[in-house]
Amino acid sequence: MIRIAPSGRVLAAAAAACLALTACGGGGDTASPATESAAAPSSAAPAAKGDGTLTLGTLLPQTGSLAFLGPPEFAGVDLAVKEINEAGGVLGKPVTKIHSDSGDTTTNIAAQSVDKLLTQQADAIIGAASSSVSESVIDKITGAGVVQFSPANTSDKFTTIEDDGLYFRTAPPDKLQGRVLGDLVAADGNDTIAILAMQDSYGTGLADQVTKTAEEAGAQVVERVDYDPKAADFSADVAKVKAKNPKAVVLIGFEETAKVVQELVKQSLTTDKVKWYMVDGNMSNTAYTKMPKGTLTGVKGTIPGAAAPEAFIEKLKGVDADLNDFTYAAEAYDAANLIALAAEAAKSDAGTDIAAKLAEVSKGGEKCNDFKSCVELIKAGKDIDYDGVSGPVEFNEAGDPAVATIGIYEYSEKNTYAAKALEYRTGNIEG
Repeated sequence: MIRIAPSGRVLAAAAAACLALTACGGGGDTASPATESAAAPSSAAPAAKGDGTLTLGTLLPQTGSLAFLGPPEFAGVDLAVKEINEAGGVLGKPVTKIHSDSGDTTTNIAAQSVDKLLTQQADAIIGAASSSVSESVIDKITGAGVVQFSPANTSDKFTTIEDDGLYFRTAPPDKLQGRVLGDLVAADGNDTIAILAMQDSYGTGLADQVTKTAEEAGAQVVERVDYDPKAADFSADVAKVKAKNPKAVVLIGFEETAKVVQELVKQSLTTDKVKWYMVDGNMSNTAYTKMPKGTLTGVKGTIPGAAAPEAFIEKLKGVDADLNDFTYAAEAYDAANLIALAAEAAKSDAGTDIAAKLAEVSKGGEKCNDFKSCVELIKAGKDIDYDGVSGPVEFNEAGDPAVATIGIYEYSEKNTYAAKALEYRTGNIEG
């Protein structure tokens, strides 16, 4: 069940910048000392014995259709590890990090990266950004007794996926973003809606929820096209939408959305005639800024995440001076901190031990909001409740955040959107 609160009840009232958007590129890499592993029997994943050094691997996009999400996510992890080590590390030793590329579903990069991370004895892997990529490697990761913790997976499938209790995420399930977006489209007076969604677990799941919510609000989805994101041409897909003459078009995809936008313009479905709506997967796209001025004027879209403090943004720039997009940076930062705190609470860097403590450090105890203050409480024998930059991050039994915030953004005539959202809506997810 989801309850949406109006903007006045947002999770974070932090002052200025919220998690905005786009960049390209990669992350660094750091070598890791080998860790011992043991084949201790377990009713779930095989228990790996830690060596006392917490090793964090990342499986994030340096290449592929979500490469723009890589830099802020790598920066979030790097900042967290920097602060953790400055505070004395975990279990008395510095945390080791190993960055790797997730690629996308058109390649086998993710599987190869996971193999390398497991060989280097990663205790937890932060990633992937793409839900479909995570789905392709989750068995390999959790089957090895390693925690998989995504800062950006939003597919509803992960709520019930078989994961031996080792999968967690700081991004909310798509049913929340879909609920907010469906409400938004209907509230804007659009009683006829068309949806163009990429055909994968992210696109179809989000489209399903947008449809459900919008129709419950009295709107009608007159056309839905689930397209192949690798298609060279989207003219036939857009023609189907045009034939139904909708008042609004919802675009759910990744970087290929730029081609869809060009086809909408070509077929005269421009923003002065039809309202467009986007989602986190396609809001950031450098191709938009190369389009004629005003192409995206008035387009609205949703991105998970509460407003982030200016101080956090400045600290991110301190680890990556070229960073100009902050999407899912807070979620990646919180993921690294929570893993480190769980290891301290468990007094072990083994993946299964960390997983057993993640829910405990996220709720119910004394509130704290950075690694240093939280770990001091743990060492004093106290139960903690880590409240992160991305929100309170209280895990439910499925490893999903029980509470999350979605921001609503709008594009200007420059084909970019303001860093500050028009509105934030909070959702409580039960179950």
